[in-house]
Amino acid sequence: MTSKAAQNPISTARGSVAITNARLVPVTGPVIENGTIVVVDGVISALGADVAVPDGVAVVDAAGKSVYPGFIEAHGHLGVHEEAEGWAGNDTNEMTDPNGAGLRAIDGINIEDEGFRDALIGGVTSAVIKPGSGNPIGGQTVAIKTWGGRTVDEQVITDAVSVKSALGENPKRVYGDKKQLPSTRLGVASVIRKAFVEAQNYRAKRDAAAEKGDPFERDLTKETLVRVLDGELAWDQHTHRADDIATAIRLADEFGYRLVVNHGTEGAEIADVLAERDIPVIFGPLFTSRSKVELRRRAIANLGRLAAAGVRVAITTDHPVVPINFLIHQASLAVKEGLDPIIAIEALTINPARFLGLDERVGALAPGLDGDLVIWSGDPLDVNSRAEQVFITGTRVYTWDAAAGGQVVERSARFAG
Repeated sequence: MTSKAAQNPISTARGSVAITNARLVPVTGPVIENGTIVVVDGVISALGADVAVPDGVAVVDAAGKSVYPGFIEAHGHLGVHEEAEGWAGNDTNEMTDPNGAGLRAIDGINIEDEGFRDALIGGVTSAVIKPGSGNPIGGQTVAIKTWGGRTVDEQVITDAVSVKSALGENPKRVYGDKKQLPSTRLGVASVIRKAFVEAQNYRAKRDAAAEKGDPFERDLTKETLVRVLDGELAWDQHTHRADDIATAIRLADEFGYRLVVNHGTEGAEIADVLAERDIPVIFGPLFTSRSKVELRRRAIANLGRLAAAGVRVAITTDHPVVPINFLIHQASLAVKEGLDPIIAIEALTINPARFLGLDERVGALAPGLDGDLVIWSGDPLDVNSRAEQVFITGTRVYTWDAAAGGQVVERSARFAG
């Protein structure tokens, strides 16, 4: 089951633009050669081989270039784990309580983090920002544009996306070092199971009180987990090893929530199980060493094996683990190691949009979707290609030129007047 997240209205600067003479790659439809795409007031209004440009709309001639939808980072820590700031800029993990369901990533995002500028270099226009994996339950995620708001709130696509959870080594190590529960895989699963049982009990008491008209004391932690139980929020499960993925499936079966496997580096070992149950995998990061035991069997080729088995996949940099502008390069190397090139682009666009309920706004080129467009010099999977112009809701936010290098249009200029 896929639940559509409640979308925020567009708050980033709305622009109007027509890109002409381009090779348009809608992702969800056939490629259009020598096409035109029109964005009016931040939203795609038309695209095709014979599209009229409305009066007053600025025209960009993209002859010899390709236009793709902006890419989506499906699992990142932009703004909550700031680059070059050390401990002062790291708000990824609140490792003081194993159950952090009441925490929200949006409350720790600094939109001046340099990673947001890097995102534009790589054609990434949307990102799902998540708490870290130090807790069995890390907190609530948020989907945002990677640029364009005066505050982070103006960049929010929706805050009704998912809750981050972790199995495996990370929470076991964090709390084991403190000599407290959970210090084993058994303990981690027990914390999650107990939290959901308490949320079920909370929901029953809340509903009974509402029926009687009695007052009821709210609990933000339990309320968030009730939203997971009700299908409003997905369960983003950090898990690498095949046995931990099996535990994630077992817990999802027990409580009936919508599971999205994050990382899944050993997922290929049980790809048939994931495919049969249509459990999607946000795979990666791919450019890392085997830095801990649960990564000993990681391989870029595992992504292609998952997709070949019929598993719906997305790709993550886990920024700042891998720089976010390398998202497309991870896809390129995955293609080199066996991933179908069409699926590689889907893994950066429509797939994560569908997994996380964002496809009514982003993930493809189609009328009614946000005007988040990237003009590429060539095939993005070719490492020699670059994002030359990036538009978010129809507003140009990044331009490359050989003389000046990449130029980000800063927020102060974009909102002037």
